[in-house]
Amino acid sequence: MNRRNFLRVSTLAAGVALPALGRAAALAGPAPFAPTPEAGWRRFELVSRLEPMPSAGSLRAWVPLPSMHEAQWFRPMGNVWQGNADTMRVVRDPASGAEMLFAEWGAGTADPVLEVLSRFATRDRATDFARPAPTPIALPAAERALYTRATALLPTDGIVLDTAEQIVRGAGDDEEKARAIYEWVVDNTFREPKTRGCGLGDVRSMLETGNLSGKCADLNALYVGLARAAGLPARDVYGLRVADSRFGYKSLGKSGNVSKAQHCRAEVFLERFGWVPVDPADVRKVVLEEPPGQLSLVDPKVVAARRQLFGAWEMNWLAYNDAHDLVLPGSEGPQIPFLMYPQGESAEGRFDSLDPDAFRYTLTARELA
Repeated sequence: MNRRNFLRVSTLAAGVALPALGRAAALAGPAPFAPTPEAGWRRFELVSRLEPMPSAGSLRAWVPLPSMHEAQWFRPMGNVWQGNADTMRVVRDPASGAEMLFAEWGAGTADPVLEVLSRFATRDRATDFARPAPTPIALPAAERALYTRATALLPTDGIVLDTAEQIVRGAGDDEEKARAIYEWVVDNTFREPKTRGCGLGDVRSMLETGNLSGKCADLNALYVGLARAAGLPARDVYGLRVADSRFGYKSLGKSGNVSKAQHCRAEVFLERFGWVPVDPADVRKVVLEEPPGQLSLVDPKVVAARRQLFGAWEMNWLAYNDAHDLVLPGSEGPQIPFLMYPQGESAEGRFDSLDPDAFRYTLTARELA
């Protein structure tokens, strides 16, 4: 590895004074599924290592970086990187602010390598629906326009609009509409284990075919698309599981090698609560995968997850960005629907980001003491 190319983009804020879980909490057994900010802040480190196959021509790679800056639940603490690429720099999607480390190797580089270390702090989220804000919370007009707009895979007209109107018919305020859509997605979709990666999130195709299956990027995109069609600002947030669930849910966590632990979540903006976390896809993941598997919707574990995942997230998870329809800076290939996997390309074309073994990348996470 070329140590001369060790660079620093920002201070890794290891000394930031954030409260952490105490020893008693760490030693206790799994608690009922009930994420809460009172559990305190946790610090994590993610190492993204790429060793792509050499290419006769130039070789390019893009590694997503933690880009969400949310004071109450997610704080990036900086990135450092090293490798033997001729170019290594942080680039940003101008439309969304999503950040990534861009690397480019010259033709004939024998053993391309890039390693990125990212640190961040997380805190569980839980919305107290019994305590709404006394007056409506204003979402700036530009953000409202951004998070109600249609995208290539999130149309808000046609069958998407018709379905949304049917779901929210009779609902009163925005909270009732958001809940109705959540319950409809949980009741009418299912997780398909054969779907590659996290899915694609083609909402119109799902509704037109009636095949409401897939994984998180499909099911949570369905929630976001229907919410937007109903006039509710909503967004997908793309990220990565980085620790086991402290509530004992085997299906809702991953630690160590997290190369295949990508997970997309969703948020909806409600005027009395602000941004509210939701995750109907994880309810369906619990149904399919939580031991012994194929649980019913009335199983206690499913009921507990369903109740909490409208309004709460356990933050054993890294939030990369909320970007849709990205053009990778410096790429010669097509745009991508979202960014939560490393991306790469050579003169032969785009690498398969869903196959870390063929692409030759590993993502490794650990919690910091």
